[in-house]
Amino acid sequence: MQTILIIEDEAKMRRLLELNLGDDGFKTLSAGDAETGLKLLASEPVHLVLTDLKLPGISGLEFLQTAKQQNPALPVVVMTAFGSVETAVEAMKAGASDYVLKPFSLAEMRMVVHKELDNSRLREENRSLREALGQKYSHPNIVAISPKMQEVLATVERVAPTNSTVLLGGESGVGKDLIARAIHEKSRRTSGPFIKINSTAIPENLLESELFGYEKGAFTGAIASKPGKFELADKGTLFLDEIGDVPAATQVKLLRVLQEREFERLGGTRTIKVDVRLLAATNRDLRAALEDGTFREDLYYRLNVVPIDIPPLREHKEDIPGLAELFLARFAKDSGRSETINGISSAAMQLLAGHYWPGNVRELQNVIERACALASGSQLEASDIQLDSPRNRNNATSDRFLPDGMTLDQWEDEMIREALKRAGGNKSQAARLLGLSRNALRYRLSKIGIDDNDGE
Repeated sequence: MQTILIIEDEAKMRRLLELNLGDDGFKTLSAGDAETGLKLLASEPVHLVLTDLKLPGISGLEFLQTAKQQNPALPVVVMTAFGSVETAVEAMKAGASDYVLKPFSLAEMRMVVHKELDNSRLREENRSLREALGQKYSHPNIVAISPKMQEVLATVERVAPTNSTVLLGGESGVGKDLIARAIHEKSRRTSGPFIKINSTAIPENLLESELFGYEKGAFTGAIASKPGKFELADKGTLFLDEIGDVPAATQVKLLRVLQEREFERLGGTRTIKVDVRLLAATNRDLRAALEDGTFREDLYYRLNVVPIDIPPLREHKEDIPGLAELFLARFAKDSGRSETINGISSAAMQLLAGHYWPGNVRELQNVIERACALASGSQLEASDIQLDSPRNRNNATSDRFLPDGMTLDQWEDEMIREALKRAGGNKSQAARLLGLSRNALRYRLSKIGIDDNDGE
């Protein structure tokens, strides 16, 4: 049985919470002030703390800071008055797991408590994540041989069965939509809808109506009522991509849906209740957006319950051969060439492995699709692989001497691979393109692990 410590100076509210959580099968401890709460916390194991922020003597915020020093993993949910959202955000920064605005419904409180206990279990399991990576995780259409991608899938396995909001981070093209779909398919909502919406693909003035729907006559052209994505995703999952670009007015409504699971359509007065799990994704640094005031702090903390950062392709190049083979099989089948194209040559694979991949997995997919369309032999050769030159990636207005994120050694290695590609794998011709002697090129090839036994 899990134990919940309730710290609330209002006796009636304290008793109401005790009875309600007790009916849910929890053991409860209660205190009317923070000092008594700290003594109870030290006397026996507690799985979650529910505390008011405004308390006699030591404040709820001071209690939170002390409790977190003693046990950083302890989930603490704070209660605060409706007009004190700034205080709640301050508590979240100090380590609170979530906050509930007074007045609240008991159903809302039960939902928050169960969610935080689920998250606590998830965090506890993730402490042993490194050891758990001995087990291989897999999912259709996701190649994850590398330790970094295995870590991503291990987190997916743990978070999927919960109802926790997940914030997916990573560069454009890393496959955030695939990870979001994997979470949905491994969740208890897998029989429900999976609805995706990209906030940058919709004009700012239409995004709110796309998310929340509208009533007839809400604006010019609204000749009939229309449900929004939240209604369509009821009992399922809504994946909101590029959430960092959501305008401020829509952020307010998103926050309400996350807190209260309800909203009104544009131009409507009827409150609509929904049961939707939200998965969000961004390629922006939302913490920087917090600092410049373009993203709400309270929404950020609501979204960032379980963050999953997906690494760029250049940081898990062990997955390139598997991804390339997956894309080749797919595009060969789609183009009716599965009988004639059956592999990728070692020279072509070396070119793929050596590329910097600024466009990540999406760029690799496009390269393989183009190579499959142009290939004349039974396998993809180095001459079929057309990679963007690193020169084209260099911003002409930038004061950087090298492309973003590249060292001089990486730049040199990529130029060697580019020369090999242009020379069709002929090493003597590649040496001439680079202005090097054949021996100088041989030395550099050995440094980057390219076989020099053939291809004069």
